[in-house]
Amino acid sequence: MNLREIDFTVRDQKLYPEYDKPLKFAMLDETRMFFGEVLAKNLSLLNFLDSEWTFVNERLARHYAIDGVRGVAMRKVRLQPQHRRGGLLTHASVLKVSADGTNTSPIFRGIFVLDRFLGVHPPPPPPDVPGVEPDIRGAQTLRELLAKHRDIASCNSCHRVIDPPGFALENYDVMGGWRVHYRSLNPEFASPDEKLTGGRRVCWRVGPPVDASGQTPDGQQFEGLDDYKQILLSEPQRFAKTMAGKLATYGTGRGMGFSDRAEL
Repeated sequence: MNLREIDFTVRDQKLYPEYDKPLKFAMLDETRMFFGEVLAKNLSLLNFLDSEWTFVNERLARHYAIDGVRGVAMRKVRLQPQHRRGGLLTHASVLKVSADGTNTSPIFRGIFVLDRFLGVHPPPPPPDVPGVEPDIRGAQTLRELLAKHRDIASCNSCHRVIDPPGFALENYDVMGGWRVHYRSLNPEFASPDEKLTGGRRVCWRVGPPVDASGQTPDGQQFEGLDDYKQILLSEPQRFAKTMAGKLATYGTGRGMGFSDRAEL
């Protein structure tokens, strides 16, 4: 899951002032303890795609809007639908390492999900096509900019595969917090209310609304991550094969090849 890269990007302090070291350490502990629980209790591999439980302490529970958790000790909690969590794709650690410090990218997160969960390795972009640069003022979402990019035929063939899992994760910001609007430093947008800021003064404004809908290459529609997780769960063998390959690579210290297919 690339947890070693948790500090690879530095969050924008104006956009995400609430991110701190106690939250970071709790984010990492959640994912490591989650793996440990599945291994120690021989639970279903599908818990990695969706689960009714996770590990939190008070700091992480506040980040996830989970009530009733006090203290710094991590403990196993039962999740409810309103928490919008469950499985590795909703872990704040995974969501942070698959974003930069300012923006989430459906491209980067899409490639991350395809590689780590489905064993799909998209080809690199054509050398003669410029990349998609985010609007630093937040007036346009990256999704809107991608729509123009996908009009290029040589780009659309790959982006129709890469973008959907990234779109499904758009309700989660760069530190794994839930959002229905993007944060922006554009003064033309409205200031957030106290419910969003916890009563603290912030620099960021309430930007454009998030659109987490999409369509898989085979035509399956989804309105957000809950729907997309059901699509992943409908192909458990595909995820199991990918996970087996990842674990075998970790255990042997080498990449898996054609001759390893039978064992996997």
